Amino acid sequence: MNLVAGAIGGNAVGKATPTFDLGTLGNTISGLVGGGVLGQLIPLVLPALSTAMQGGSFSVGSILTNLIGGGAGGAILTAIIGAVKNKAA
Repeated sequence: MNLVAGAIGGNAVGKATPTFDLGTLGNTISGLVGGGVLGQLIPLVLPALSTAMQGGSFSVGSILTNLIGGGAGGAILTAIIGAVKNKAA
C-alpha cells in the first residue's frame, strides 16, 4: 500500500513541478522508494499505529495514515532527487 501511494506521490510531484520531474519511470522509482521508506518509519514514530495493526484493530484511519505517509514519502524523495539532479546539471 505504501509503495503504490509513494509511486503516485512521486509522479504527482514530478508532473506538478517540472523542476523536480525525473520522467515517469524516475518519478515512479523514487516514489516507490520514498513511500517504502516512510512506510517503514511510520510504525517506529507512531507506535500506537503499529500496535493497532498487530492487535487486529486495523481501521480505516490507519489505512489512510499509511496512504498519506507513503504518498508524502514518495513526493518528498522525488522532489529531493529532482532538486539534486537539476543542481548538478
